[in-house]
This record gives sequence, C-alpha cells and structure tokens, in this order.
Amino acid sequence: MLARNMHPAVDLEGRAPSMPFALSRVTFDVLYSPRLVEAEWRSLEALPRNSLNQSFDWCTAWWRTRGLSPLILRGEIAGRPVMLMPLQVTSRFGLRTARFPGQRFNNVNTGIFSSDFPHLSGRDLASFTHSIRTCLAKHADILVLDGLPDVWNGSQNPFVALATSQNPNPSFQLPLRPSMEETIAQLHAKTRRKRHRSQRRRLDAIGGFSHYCPVEAREQHVLLDLFFQQKAERFAAFGLPNVFHPPEVQEFFHSLIDHSGGERDYMLRMHALRLHGVNEGTMVAISGLSRKGGHLLCQFGSIDDKLCPDASPGELLFWLMIEQACQEGGSVFDFGVGDQPYKHSWCPQRTLTQDMMLAITPKGRTAMPVLKRFARLRLAIKGDRRLYAAIQKVRAAVRL
Repeated sequence: MLARNMHPAVDLEGRAPSMPFALSRVTFDVLYSPRLVEAEWRSLEALPRNSLNQSFDWCTAWWRTRGLSPLILRGEIAGRPVMLMPLQVTSRFGLRTARFPGQRFNNVNTGIFSSDFPHLSGRDLASFTHSIRTCLAKHADILVLDGLPDVWNGSQNPFVALATSQNPNPSFQLPLRPSMEETIAQLHAKTRRKRHRSQRRRLDAIGGFSHYCPVEAREQHVLLDLFFQQKAERFAAFGLPNVFHPPEVQEFFHSLIDHSGGERDYMLRMHALRLHGVNEGTMVAISGLSRKGGHLLCQFGSIDDKLCPDASPGELLFWLMIEQACQEGGSVFDFGVGDQPYKHSWCPQRTLTQDMMLAITPKGRTAMPVLKRFARLRLAIKGDRRLYAAIQKVRAAVRL
C-alpha cells in the first residue's frame, strides 16, 4: 500500500493553511550563516509539511561535524521567508553537487516551506528553476535532491514537479492506534501475539528483561556508543561496509542527542532491551528514535545475538517501542528507508519517494545524461536483491 497522506493539511493551531500566493512575488537569495535565519527556520520547521531531516538542529549538526560550509537558498515575500533550502556542496570529478545535508542518513526530504507555498506547474516551474539556477550558479553545477515524497502530511512537495526518477529505497510505516491491540489488529495479530509471548518466555527463562530508555544525556551517549560497537560487529560478520564507522558520523549522532531535550519532539532518543539475572545489564538490542509531532522514526537498530538469538531481541524491542508510542499518543511508527523482510511484517504502508536532478551550469547540463543513466542503473540494482548483496560484499572487501 502506498502511503500518500498520513495527516490532514492543517497548521500548528489546527487551521487550514491560507491560500497559496503567486510565485512571481517571491525573491530568492543565498545565505551562508544559519544563525541569520534561525528564528524563522525554527518556526517553519515546526509545520507538519516539513521533514525533521531539514530542521535547524539536524542540518547545523551535519555541517559542523563534517566540516562543511553552510549554504541556504532562501525565498521571501516582503521579508517573510516562505522557503529555506539547506544545502551542502561537494566536488567530485570536477563536478560541484549541491544536496541536502545528512545524505544517506536522511529518511524523508522535503525542504522547508511555508504553509501557503504554492504547487508548481507551467510557468511557475520555469520561473522557479530560473531563480534556483541564478542563485546557485556560483556555487554548484548540479542540484540533486533525493527522497522527496509526493505528499507529506497533506502537503504536496513543490520539488516533486521536477522529479527525474523514482528513489530505489521505499520507506515503511505502521499507523498507530490508541492501544497496542488495536495497532497490531492491522497485521496478522494472532501470529504477532503468539510470537511476542514466545519471545518473552525465552527471555524470562534466562533472568528476564526490561525496556531501557534513560533520561540522562550521559546514559544516552553510552547507549549510542554501544550501538556503534554492536553495529560494527554485525557489519563485519556479514562482510558489509560499516556506514557508521567514520568518526564524524558518530559525532553527528552524538550531537543529535545533545539537541534532544524536548519532552515530546526530539532529534534522537536511545532505547534498549536490557537483560536481568545472570546477564544483568547486557543490552541485547538497541535502537534510536526521532520524533516530530505524532511521527516516530526509527533511525537505526542493532542486536547482540550471542546470548538469546532465538528470542529475536530486536523484534521484541520494536514491540516495546511501538507499545510505548501508542501510550504516548503517537500516530505513525516509521521504520525508515530500506526494503527488509522484518519491515514488511510490521508495516501495512509503504511510501515511495522521488529524486530530482537539476542542471545549474553548462557543466551540469553536460553531466545530466550520465547521471540519469546511473540513477536508472541504481534503481535496477536495488531491485535485484542478489546482485545488490554481491556488490555490497565487494565494496566491503575493497575497504579492508
């Protein structure tokens, strides 16, 4: 099932958004310091239509930990920001590419738009792309925006009108109900309950367990470091490259914890399945969640299956996190991008996203045909599980 509209199109006060304005009224410029527009950015990012992955704290953490210079494309009407497009620019083979900060660690990309930003079509598209090219010509040869949902929380993404290909990585969601029983009723509830009881019995037999989600940031950081250790061991066991290995990536996620002091919304909060008895304190499964409004997103997860592999600790931790999310009024539990079997067992909804490539300079226009062919090849490879697994193993061997 393709998820198109998870929440109604309302603003933060529950009102319908105001009528869209004419795009011809918007003036565009480029900023190099996030602080110049921090207040406006934080106000716009709170709107349901805008992804957490383009929030102020997410982007500034990425720029800082990667040592990248911020670049923000801004659209205004009479001094009121109606669009903010945070970007990073990297150069490879002489081609300067601008894209969202966060790259592969982003799950859904929307950019930052006001509630009244219009849908793009016809002349608006030509005007919009001309403004982008004019502003970015000194900085980039091509603009690449990936993971764009057609509709997010009831609002159409303006950039989808410029999409050039489907993103090969769908994301998977479980709608949440007021209780766990109502939530799993959307799935094969009888099988799910039977499996859950079996998992609990097996862990009770070796001393029991608890759902561990510490409040203190220090303990959260300890859990995150343990996740990095567990994940490294799992990647090594399967001969796969470890995307969490670079120190700057680890520093980025630690920084997200430091910006997660909110009671309801947070960049990253760590959860674990902790054993008791003779294995007291052992964390056999660890996950990191983000939350914006009612939307909870699983950023990552790891397991240590040396003690109780038959108890499926990772799946049990998902049950406990989803159960807690129901109790706390969540509306969606998002398992994130990547097509994996366990997601199909939990998720009745699947969200497809689009990628957009826009040539900015003549050099970018020359490179476009090659980049489009590469995008089609990437989609074909991701669609062939065996071929993709073989390529992953080759990549891991090359890095050793």
